[in-house]
Parts: sequence; C-alpha cells; structure tokens
Amino acid sequence: MNWLEMAVTVSSEGEEAVADIFYRLGCQGVVVEAPEIIKEYIDAGVWEYHVFDDLELTGTCVVKGYFPEDDRLAERMVALREELINLQRLFPEWTLETKSSLLNEQDWADEWKRYFKPIRVGKRFLIKPSWEDAQITDDDVVIEIDPGMAFGTGTHATTVLCLEALEDYVTEGVEVFDIGTGSGILAVAAAKLGARVQAGDIDPLAVKIAKENARLNNVQDRVRIRAGDLGEAFSGQADIVVANIIADVIIELIPQLPVLMKPDGIFLASGIIENRVDGVLNKIEEAGYRCVGQNEESGWCLLEIKF
Repeated sequence: MNWLEMAVTVSSEGEEAVADIFYRLGCQGVVVEAPEIIKEYIDAGVWEYHVFDDLELTGTCVVKGYFPEDDRLAERMVALREELINLQRLFPEWTLETKSSLLNEQDWADEWKRYFKPIRVGKRFLIKPSWEDAQITDDDVVIEIDPGMAFGTGTHATTVLCLEALEDYVTEGVEVFDIGTGSGILAVAAAKLGARVQAGDIDPLAVKIAKENARLNNVQDRVRIRAGDLGEAFSGQADIVVANIIADVIIELIPQLPVLMKPDGIFLASGIIENRVDGVLNKIEEAGYRCVGQNEESGWCLLEIKF
C-alpha cells in the first residue's frame, strides 16, 4: 500500500493539537520534529553525545502524519484542511503551514483540491467545487465554491451545522446577516434559499473571495459583501444573524444583538467547541436571551438564540 505524508509546520505550542487532529482522522503514524525539545535534552544532559551544533531554534516544529492511500483518503484530506483552518481561527498567532508528499514535496495550497469532491449537506444542499462536475437533481440547491487558499470548503462540522440551520429558518424575502463570512458559503446558501443577505469580514481577502463565490453562484444581486467591523459591514436589522466564528467572538457579539437583530429574530451561533458551550450559554442568560435550540456534530456546537 502507498502512503501519503502530510507535514504541518506549526508553532511549538501547537504540536499536540496538530498531532491530535492527525490521530482523530485515522492517521497510522505521527512523527514530530521539534528543535526546542532536542535542545532541552542536550541542555539537561540527557544526551551526552550529539551532533546538533547547528541546531536552529525557530519556535516551530514539524508534525508529520502518514495516511494510507485507500478509499477514505479523499475524505480525510478535505477534513484535515478544514480542521487546520479552524485551528488557525482559534489560534491566529500560530504559524501554520502544510505540505504533502508522495515521492516529492508538493504545494498543499493546490494539491488538496484533488480530494475535494461534490458533497451533500442537509436536506437539499449540494456543495460543488467550481472545478468539478456533479449529478444534479431538480430538488438540489447547488452551491459552487472556490474557497481559495485560506478558507473552508463548507464540509467542516461548524459550517454543516449552519447550513442545516439556515434550511430550517430561511424563507423567501427574509434579511440575513452573515458575520465573518470567510469564503461566503453561508451568504450564498441563504441567498439561494430566497434571503436578502449582508455579509462581512474583517479580512479583505475573505471579502474578495466571498464576492467571487457570490458571482460564481449568480446571487451577487441578493448578497452585499463588505470589509470591516460590524458598523462598517452591516446596516439595519436582520431576521437571522449567523456567525460561524469561535466562542470568544460569539460572546463579544451577544451585547450587539439588539442593534443587529430584529426583536423577533434569531441568532445562529456556530464554531463553538464542546467545552466552551456552557460558558457561552451563561453569557446568553446574563444578557437576557434564551437558547431555543442546540445542535452538535463532531465535537462542535451551534446554538439558536432568541430574545
């Protein structure tokens, strides 16, 4: 059997987190190259003889995982990319770079695309890479997506939870705010379900990619996408506010809900890892709101919040 080596360069404090991702995705072996650990052994006298005179301390380590080239490889590679993107969102200060190798090193920024295939989410959504063909039925709501190098494909658990919730709540003509739009997949999905959408992100690159994906899906007339903070990107009030971010940002958003959301509106808050759910729920109650629904998948949670 052939094996695919994935090498992730990460800040030293992220070593265990990356190794854990590899193991959870079914990696058959993990190797860690950590100069700082080697130096600790040398300084402590654990290794009396060594040949590391030119050891370079970079503050990073390389975590390598090995995956069998079997029928689950494509699923695992897309899942790996989504997990690493979410890790970068949780810890934006970390260095995080990825390479793949079979016989020689390849650029993961492009190489991962051969593993991203059309996938069905929820009742009707069909997420299709822009470079792939798919069999489409009359009932499908097709979302073509080109996530670029830095944004998710829509297959991560946090995004799946949002897509499923949008299916439940979006009706023709409602106003949706998509906060932290990233690739724009949630904005496109809401527009395809009949909503008028305002989307925003503090990252100008995200806004550029989101606009491209709106055009790719022919919903640019229903989706307004802006760069900036809440006051710069959004105006008026929405029937539905969706944010697929992280727990800390969700908590910061809660006091802003009266400005962002209509009195009878709903806030769909995703990107919350299981061990942070109670903390977010406490902040919701302190602010006078109530949680009317909670959905979980793969260790992540989406909360449905109302006044």
